[in-house]
Amino acid sequence: MKQYSLACEQNGPAILNVIQPLLADCSHLLEIGSGTGQHAAYFAPHLPHLAWQSSDLADSHPSIVAWQADSGAPNLLPPLTLDVQQSPWPDWQGDAVFSANTLHIMSWPAVEAFFAGVGRCLQAGGVLLVYGPFNYDGQFTSDSNAQFDEWLKARDPASGVRDFEAVDALAQQAGLHLQQDYAMPANNRILHWQKV
Repeated sequence: MKQYSLACEQNGPAILNVIQPLLADCSHLLEIGSGTGQHAAYFAPHLPHLAWQSSDLADSHPSIVAWQADSGAPNLLPPLTLDVQQSPWPDWQGDAVFSANTLHIMSWPAVEAFFAGVGRCLQAGGVLLVYGPFNYDGQFTSDSNAQFDEWLKARDPASGVRDFEAVDALAQQAGLHLQQDYAMPANNRILHWQKV
Protein backbone atom coordinates (compact mmCIF):
# COMPACT_ATOMS: atom_id res chain seq x y z
CA MET A 1 0.00 0.00 0.00
CA LYS A 2 2.74 2.44 0.98
CA GLN A 3 4.36 3.86 -2.16
CA TYR A 4 7.80 5.50 -2.18
CA SER A 5 9.24 8.32 -4.28
CA LEU A 6 12.97 9.03 -4.17
CA ALA A 7 12.32 12.51 -5.57
CA CYS A 8 10.01 13.33 -2.65
CA GLU A 9 12.66 12.25 -0.17
CA GLN A 10 15.37 14.26 -1.92
CA ASN A 11 13.48 17.49 -2.54
CA GLY A 12 11.55 17.68 0.76
CA PRO A 13 14.09 19.65 2.83
CA ALA A 14 14.72 22.23 0.08
CA ILE A 15 10.99 22.76 -0.49
CA LEU A 16 10.30 23.06 3.23
CA ASN A 17 13.02 25.70 3.57
CA VAL A 18 11.13 27.91 1.09
CA ILE A 19 7.50 27.23 2.01
CA GLN A 20 7.78 27.24 5.80
CA PRO A 21 8.03 31.05 6.17
CA LEU A 22 5.43 31.59 3.42
CA LEU A 23 2.90 29.48 5.35
CA ALA A 24 3.62 30.99 8.78
CA ASP A 25 0.33 32.91 8.88
CA CYS A 26 -1.82 30.24 7.22
CA SER A 27 -4.10 27.78 9.02
CA HIS A 28 -5.76 25.50 6.42
CA LEU A 29 -3.83 24.08 3.44
CA LEU A 30 -5.00 21.90 0.57
CA GLU A 31 -2.34 19.80 -1.14
CA ILE A 32 -3.39 18.96 -4.70
CA GLY A 33 -1.91 15.76 -6.08
CA SER A 34 -0.47 14.30 -2.87
CA GLY A 35 0.82 11.25 -4.76
CA THR A 36 2.58 8.83 -2.44
CA GLY A 37 1.74 10.98 0.60
CA GLN A 38 5.40 11.49 1.49
CA HIS A 39 5.38 15.28 1.19
CA ALA A 40 2.38 15.61 3.49
CA ALA A 41 3.95 13.28 6.05
CA TYR A 42 7.23 15.20 5.93
CA PHE A 43 5.92 18.78 5.89
CA ALA A 44 3.01 18.56 8.36
CA PRO A 45 5.13 17.87 11.50
CA HIS A 46 7.23 20.94 10.64
CA LEU A 47 4.08 23.06 10.25
CA PRO A 48 2.05 22.09 13.34
CA HIS A 49 -0.09 25.26 13.17
CA LEU A 50 -1.43 24.18 9.78
CA ALA A 51 -4.27 21.74 9.07
CA TRP A 52 -2.79 19.85 6.09
CA GLN A 53 -5.49 18.47 3.77
CA SER A 54 -4.05 16.01 1.26
CA SER A 55 -5.94 15.09 -1.91
CA ASP A 56 -5.56 12.93 -5.00
CA LEU A 57 -7.37 10.38 -7.12
CA ALA A 58 -8.81 7.52 -5.07
CA ASP A 59 -6.13 5.07 -6.27
CA SER A 60 -3.50 7.09 -4.36
CA HIS A 61 -5.36 7.15 -1.05
CA PRO A 62 -4.02 3.90 0.46
CA SER A 63 -0.43 5.12 0.24
CA ILE A 64 -1.32 8.60 1.51
CA VAL A 65 -3.15 7.08 4.50
CA ALA A 66 -0.21 4.76 5.23
CA TRP A 67 2.30 7.63 5.25
CA GLN A 68 -0.04 9.70 7.43
CA ALA A 69 -0.41 6.86 9.93
CA ASP A 70 3.36 6.48 10.22
CA SER A 71 3.91 10.23 10.63
CA GLY A 72 1.58 10.46 13.63
CA ALA A 73 1.08 14.18 12.88
CA PRO A 74 -2.26 15.27 14.38
CA ASN A 75 -2.63 18.07 11.83
CA LEU A 76 -2.71 15.67 8.85
CA LEU A 77 -6.27 15.16 7.61
CA PRO A 78 -7.57 12.10 5.71
CA PRO A 79 -7.22 12.59 1.94
CA LEU A 80 -9.96 14.05 -0.20
CA THR A 81 -10.80 12.50 -3.55
CA LEU A 82 -10.00 15.21 -6.08
CA ASP A 83 -9.73 15.15 -9.85
CA VAL A 84 -9.07 18.78 -10.82
CA GLN A 85 -11.42 18.40 -13.80
CA GLN A 86 -14.35 17.23 -11.70
CA SER A 87 -17.20 19.62 -11.02
CA PRO A 88 -17.76 20.65 -8.38
CA TRP A 89 -14.58 20.23 -6.37
CA PRO A 90 -14.91 18.84 -2.82
CA ASP A 91 -16.20 21.40 -0.34
CA TRP A 92 -12.98 22.98 0.94
CA GLN A 93 -12.07 26.55 1.78
CA GLY A 94 -8.72 27.67 3.16
CA ASP A 95 -5.85 30.10 2.98
CA ALA A 96 -3.15 27.97 1.31
CA VAL A 97 -2.80 25.52 -1.58
CA PHE A 98 0.35 23.52 -2.32
CA SER A 99 1.11 21.27 -5.27
CA ALA A 100 4.35 19.56 -6.28
CA ASN A 101 5.26 17.95 -9.60
CA THR A 102 1.73 17.95 -10.96
CA LEU A 103 1.29 20.51 -13.74
CA HIS A 104 3.67 18.75 -16.14
CA ILE A 105 1.81 15.45 -15.63
CA MET A 106 -1.65 16.95 -16.25
CA SER A 107 -3.10 17.71 -19.66
CA TRP A 108 -3.43 21.41 -20.48
CA PRO A 109 -7.23 21.37 -19.89
CA ALA A 110 -6.48 19.91 -16.45
CA VAL A 111 -3.95 22.69 -15.78
CA GLU A 112 -6.66 25.21 -16.71
CA ALA A 113 -9.08 23.46 -14.36
CA PHE A 114 -6.44 23.42 -11.60
CA PHE A 115 -6.09 27.21 -11.57
CA ALA A 116 -9.81 27.86 -11.95
CA GLY A 117 -10.52 25.53 -9.02
CA VAL A 118 -7.84 27.08 -6.83
CA GLY A 119 -9.24 30.51 -7.61
CA ARG A 120 -12.65 29.38 -6.36
CA CYS A 121 -11.59 27.65 -3.13
CA LEU A 122 -8.71 29.85 -1.97
CA GLN A 123 -9.66 32.66 0.40
CA ALA A 124 -8.69 36.27 -0.29
CA GLY A 125 -5.11 36.83 0.81
CA GLY A 126 -4.37 33.11 0.58
CA VAL A 127 -1.26 31.67 -1.05
CA LEU A 128 -0.71 29.16 -3.86
CA LEU A 129 2.68 27.42 -3.92
CA VAL A 130 3.56 25.25 -6.94
CA TYR A 131 6.78 23.24 -7.22
CA GLY A 132 8.16 21.78 -10.43
CA PRO A 133 10.02 22.49 -13.68
CA PHE A 134 8.99 25.38 -15.95
CA ASN A 135 10.07 26.83 -19.28
CA TYR A 136 10.66 30.56 -19.71
CA ASP A 137 10.05 32.41 -23.00
CA GLY A 138 9.33 29.01 -24.54
CA GLN A 139 12.81 27.74 -23.73
CA PHE A 140 13.96 24.88 -21.51
CA THR A 141 16.15 26.00 -18.62
CA SER A 142 18.40 22.93 -18.86
CA ASP A 143 19.19 19.92 -21.02
CA SER A 144 17.81 17.67 -18.29
CA ASN A 145 14.43 19.43 -18.41
CA ALA A 146 14.35 19.05 -22.21
CA GLN A 147 15.05 15.33 -21.82
CA PHE A 148 12.41 15.10 -19.09
CA ASP A 149 9.88 16.75 -21.41
CA GLU A 150 10.65 14.17 -24.12
CA TRP A 151 10.15 11.37 -21.60
CA LEU A 152 6.86 12.87 -20.41
CA LYS A 153 5.49 13.26 -23.96
CA ALA A 154 6.52 9.71 -24.90
CA ARG A 155 4.53 8.49 -21.92
CA ASP A 156 1.56 10.85 -22.46
CA PRO A 157 1.50 13.31 -25.39
CA ALA A 158 -0.85 15.60 -23.42
CA SER A 159 1.75 16.16 -20.68
CA GLY A 160 4.97 18.18 -20.68
CA VAL A 161 6.96 20.90 -18.95
CA ARG A 162 4.74 24.00 -18.89
CA ASP A 163 5.63 27.54 -19.94
CA PHE A 164 5.74 29.90 -16.99
CA GLU A 165 4.06 32.71 -18.91
CA ALA A 166 1.06 30.55 -19.89
CA VAL A 167 0.67 29.24 -16.36
CA ASP A 168 0.92 32.72 -14.86
CA ALA A 169 -1.77 33.94 -17.27
CA LEU A 170 -4.12 31.25 -15.93
CA ALA A 171 -3.26 32.27 -12.37
CA GLN A 172 -4.07 35.91 -13.13
CA GLN A 173 -7.43 34.90 -14.62
CA ALA A 174 -8.15 33.14 -11.32
CA GLY A 175 -7.36 36.26 -9.29
CA LEU A 176 -3.87 35.16 -8.28
CA HIS A 177 -0.88 37.49 -8.45
CA LEU A 178 2.70 36.26 -8.59
CA GLN A 179 4.70 37.22 -5.51
CA GLN A 180 7.96 35.35 -6.05
CA ASP A 181 9.67 32.79 -8.27
CA TYR A 182 12.22 30.71 -6.37
CA ALA A 183 15.03 28.77 -8.05
CA MET A 184 15.30 25.27 -6.60
CA PRO A 185 17.75 22.36 -6.95
CA ALA A 186 17.58 20.06 -10.00
CA ASN A 187 16.30 22.87 -12.29
CA ASN A 188 12.96 23.18 -10.50
CA ARG A 189 11.12 26.27 -9.23
CA ILE A 190 8.63 27.24 -6.56
CA LEU A 191 6.05 29.74 -7.82
CA HIS A 192 4.31 31.76 -5.12
CA TRP A 193 1.00 33.46 -5.93
CA GLN A 194 -1.41 35.34 -3.66
CA LYS A 195 -5.18 35.57 -4.07
CA VAL A 196 -6.51 39.12 -4.10
